[in-house]
Amino acid sequence: MTTEVLLQEDRGPIRILTLNRPEKLNALNTALTESLVAWLKQSDRDDAISVVVLTGAGRAFCAGADIGEFKDLTPDQAARVEHRAQLTMQSHLVFSQIRKPVIAAVRGAAMGGGAGLALASDMVVASETMKLGYPEIRHGILPAIVLTNLVRQIGRKAAFELVAQGNPLSAARAYELGAVNKVVPDDRLMAEALALAESLAAYQPEALFAIKQLFHKVVDLPLAEGLEEGRKANIAMRALHAK
Repeated sequence: MTTEVLLQEDRGPIRILTLNRPEKLNALNTALTESLVAWLKQSDRDDAISVVVLTGAGRAFCAGADIGEFKDLTPDQAARVEHRAQLTMQSHLVFSQIRKPVIAAVRGAAMGGGAGLALASDMVVASETMKLGYPEIRHGILPAIVLTNLVRQIGRKAAFELVAQGNPLSAARAYELGAVNKVVPDDRLMAEALALAESLAAYQPEALFAIKQLFHKVVDLPLAEGLEEGRKANIAMRALHAK
């Protein structure tokens, strides 16, 4: 795993992952994206870790994809284009696949793929300086992979307005739409995110992980199917406590 572009620090049961390309506003190149996916999966396997906090070094969370790599993603490089698209998709999907809750601590720009990472997290603590948006339309492209999760997070009308106009949301507006859980002063961002992580980590890990797994199973299911998944989880937890 590449450690230079992504920093890892453990504080008891909490793992802090920091996107570490501050000179590029933590834009997602292939190395950073691969490292993020790898560290999230590794954190899920680490029995000592209960909660992950994801943040960005410097003044921005993540400015989105590193457009400097786009020059190599041309139609005649089909394998490279496919690999990058697959990697981008996995970087947003992995949040729902791991058992450990992920809290995003977001300051400054969270744009395009960076906004996607924030919304893919289970909870978001936003600095008052946060600007969250999808400016792709202004560059003649579209927010393809991140669009699916965006609609699930803030609803159809707000999501369409956001991607069709390209104007970013302020932290206050993102809170109104339910895209973030809490807005705090910039100098309190990490303290508030870590306090939230500590409150989750204080619960029994088996229950915390089961809640996340069940949540992501039922969130898009029809009512009857969701209730059935809940019934199975209820039985499994009772069996666990009977041991």
